[in-house]
Amino acid sequence: MHPFSFATTAQLICETGSSRRLAGLCKERGARSVLVVTDSGITRFGLLDEVLPGFEHEGLPVAIYDQVLADPPENIVLAAVEQAKSVKADLVIGFGGGSSMDVAKLVALLAHPECAQSLADIYGVGNARGQRLPLIQVPTTAGTGSEVTQIAIVTTGATTKMGVVSPLLLPDLALLDADLTLGLPPAVTAATGIDAMVHAIEAYTSALKKNPLSDLLAREALRLLSANLHEAVHNGSNREARQAMLLGACLAGQAFANAPVAAVHALAYPLGGNFHIPHGLSNALVLPHVLRFNVSAANTHYGELAPIVLGDRLRSADPATFAEQLIEELGELSGRMGLPTRLRDAGVPEDMLPQLAKEAMLQQRLLVNNPREVTEADALAIYRAAY
Repeated sequence: MHPFSFATTAQLICETGSSRRLAGLCKERGARSVLVVTDSGITRFGLLDEVLPGFEHEGLPVAIYDQVLADPPENIVLAAVEQAKSVKADLVIGFGGGSSMDVAKLVALLAHPECAQSLADIYGVGNARGQRLPLIQVPTTAGTGSEVTQIAIVTTGATTKMGVVSPLLLPDLALLDADLTLGLPPAVTAATGIDAMVHAIEAYTSALKKNPLSDLLAREALRLLSANLHEAVHNGSNREARQAMLLGACLAGQAFANAPVAAVHALAYPLGGNFHIPHGLSNALVLPHVLRFNVSAANTHYGELAPIVLGDRLRSADPATFAEQLIEELGELSGRMGLPTRLRDAGVPEDMLPQLAKEAMLQQRLLVNNPREVTEADALAIYRAAY
């Protein structure tokens, strides 16, 4: 066994309806002024309606910043930081999808009264210093796992992104409440669910930091996600399936936070940056093609995951065929869940594929974790296979 370290969110509450206790949980942590970081869709669809009365009941002032965008740009982060400072927030809540939770992490850090760093100072690995405000994360999608990861992604240019990676970004509490996911459209449920499956698969094959604990979490995450994705997509009111998806996404997040993701994500990022394809769908579009590229180096690991995903649907009991069966299953999954299955169907022009391959190669932070080395020519071939 190689030496490894493992870090995650300090506390996890997995309970349907638990978001109604959010104000009390803030009060227990000594909060006197709270900022909720979210997006306009959350407020428009009333997901905070059963949460906010608790703050009035507790006599705890709460402000809402609801301007977070998908793939949040720097100005969004900075505006949220300024609001946190203006209301003298001493606790931050990320409430929403991965973008809202990522922004909340950075707000908790940059709005701390003793923070002397700018956003530009903290890009990269381990560059954040000092302290942060107490942070609670409440995911409303079962996908990103951002509630248990120490990374936040920011859009820094027209198509470029940067990450802040630091243990300081790990929240104090992650609260998983299926009630908050009941209204998710099937396509969003499907894309975020497949995103979480990618996290588990890539953590399980991570070249540098794969470890027994991340493996354990990845396998259980994949079991929960595989068993409940169809029900969550096609019968979205099923609370039990929704709660299982939230837990599966969280466990996958814990896995990849410690055994990082690789080429699927590296090739997905340029799709989001150039064409604003949602992150989960970007991953789904390239997933089977990256796995097929990797199979010569990861055949054993993929074979170990196949029975978890396929269960009694394994067509052959011969372990030599397991990896191929897994790849075929994941290649068919998006279509069964009602998602586009080809880049062309997602609005990607063919003449952009070489540019996408160039941009994917900038994601060396991710590519070093891939079980097989990826060249620019390889990336282009994968995009063409996905086209």
